[in-house]
Amino acid sequence: MNNPKTKLAIIGTVGVPARYGGFETLAHQLVENLHQEYQMTVYNSTKHYSSEERFSTWKGANIKYIPISANGIFSIPYDILSMIHAALYCEALLILGVSGCLFLPIIKLFFPYKKIIVNVDGLEWRRAKWASHAKLFLLMSEKIAIRCADEIVADNAAIQKYVFDRYGKVCRLIEYGADHNQAEAIQPVTLARFPFLKKDYAFKVARIEPENNLHLILKAFAKQDRLPLVIIGNWKNSAYGRSLKNEFKACSHLHLLDPIYEPSLLNQIRSNAKVYIHGHSEGGTNPSLVEAMYLGLPILSFDIIYNKITTENQAAYFESEATLAELIEKLDKLNLEQMSSQLSAVANRRYLWSVIANKYSALVTGATIMEIPTFDFELPIKLKRAIA
Repeated sequence: MNNPKTKLAIIGTVGVPARYGGFETLAHQLVENLHQEYQMTVYNSTKHYSSEERFSTWKGANIKYIPISANGIFSIPYDILSMIHAALYCEALLILGVSGCLFLPIIKLFFPYKKIIVNVDGLEWRRAKWASHAKLFLLMSEKIAIRCADEIVADNAAIQKYVFDRYGKVCRLIEYGADHNQAEAIQPVTLARFPFLKKDYAFKVARIEPENNLHLILKAFAKQDRLPLVIIGNWKNSAYGRSLKNEFKACSHLHLLDPIYEPSLLNQIRSNAKVYIHGHSEGGTNPSLVEAMYLGLPILSFDIIYNKITTENQAAYFESEATLAELIEKLDKLNLEQMSSQLSAVANRRYLWSVIANKYSALVTGATIMEIPTFDFELPIKLKRAIA
């Protein structure tokens, strides 16, 4: 007789199929890769899927809908309700993010034998978009998550070191995959819609938030007009984004596009860029960065430990508007072909979904042996102060 499959719940995302961000893509790919190994349940928000788009199963996984938004302050009750439901039916809970983890002590009290795995994300409490009271709440949630979870996941070695230094807990390093994206030639219909793609251009895709340094990047590119810049992002969702779009609307070589959710169109624009610009200064291993690496794009990256670890120091780095402007000026003197080859090799070694899924599976089954990691880098001063 075959042993019944372990029941595994994935909690903390908008849902699957993915249409939002990194955690959604992670959930999507875990279902794709592990649905034959586990009896999976994914929690989706009804606010993000129309009635015509809702299915009871997807790719072999059960889909449960929660009638609350999965974002902002609503993510707290969304995650808590998902945890309660999952604890009644599933043996292992994979929780992506810490916003609902204040409730974990209750889950552990009433369901002590459930396996709880928490991905702490990119130290959410440090993000500039949160007010001070929200940061305090998220820091408390982080502490409780790390205390209560059976397994902690960090997506970057710098976050792994932070957890070890601050809490004395060893956590697993599991990054993100990127091989769901493939390079595509720009189609005639795309060129007709975006004629500026006919010439060389730099590219970036990101949420329009201060920590992603869009202001710095736009100011640097505005100083020259030899290399156009294309940025895809949610400009309308914040005062910061609306202000930037208004400030730079007169620069004809800066193309600030609204979000594009069609994978083929996004990959056409992204994979044909001359260079990728990565401005993220928070958040660990960023999915858009590993995707650009996998597509073989040369990368100009913000100079922060997270990004250097992700790229294995194979990109070119900037720390200010002035240093980015210098890189743009001397771009043709950089060995972009070699940079592309080196970054692609890193991605093909580290950022494959089959590798990532196997690591998560090993956590569920308990097949891995925990070793105390060694670190050959220093954390940023702000994180050191937080630990102190």
